[in-house]
Amino acid sequence: MSHSYEEIRSVALAILCNKEIVPHYPNQYSSLYSSVSYAFAKRENKPHSSLNGYQLDYEDKGIMHELFWDLFRQGIITLGLNEANPNFPFFRITEYGKKMSDGQLGYFFHDLSSYEAVIRNEVPGMHNVTLLYLKEAMQAFRSGCMLSATVMLGVAVEHTFKLLTDVIESNPAKKRLFGPVFTERSFLKQFNKFKDIVKQNIQEFPGDIKEDFDTHFAGILSIIRTSRNEAGHPTGKIMDREQTFVLLHLMIPYSKKMYQLKQYFESIV
Repeated sequence: MSHSYEEIRSVALAILCNKEIVPHYPNQYSSLYSSVSYAFAKRENKPHSSLNGYQLDYEDKGIMHELFWDLFRQGIITLGLNEANPNFPFFRITEYGKKMSDGQLGYFFHDLSSYEAVIRNEVPGMHNVTLLYLKEAMQAFRSGCMLSATVMLGVAVEHTFKLLTDVIESNPAKKRLFGPVFTERSFLKQFNKFKDIVKQNIQEFPGDIKEDFDTHFAGILSIIRTSRNEAGHPTGKIMDREQTFVLLHLMIPYSKKMYQLKQYFESIV
């Protein structure tokens, strides 16, 4: 099975940061390649060939080569291991890479159980119905059904937003302020009204909600909703693995922001 650039990058960074256990820590290009191959094979229950060891698919081999030099250009790894082995194919992770990789790695998941674990850790109070659709999205992604995965993510986005507006509508202290949201029937119009009202009153909100509000709420919601509409209607647009993998990631900061908002409105009496 072929993998996206982002999937291979996540696995390589996890190995370099000792977050993915492999038989031998890599210090040459060939050993990093073997370690990434091993990690994917272990997850996907691929057979082991005694002649060639674990092997990536043909397309993945090209991505792996590109990724190695990207990591070098980005300063995450540097060529040479020590004075005795100062050149390629030897390499080592840089101090900058060690510090950067934790942030770059972001949410590390590779299958249904690890995706669910990340979500439960980041958004402990997530509604079971939302989680059901997110798990279905991950299952579809793992099965190669990118359109289905994208549609499921869109459903999860809208369900999370609906839970938030339900809380506000049942709160007498805020129902009137957000009244224009509830008079709209379409999701898009409700979303736009809500966004405008929050931005007009943004100074009333605590710092954790104001931080990255446009990006983690409005920006991500728009991206996933647009992708869902393109996937769910006969547009002919194809979602590739890398795009879908990014959407699975984006759903997590979006959900965190939505539940921050939900908890805020629940706390107001």
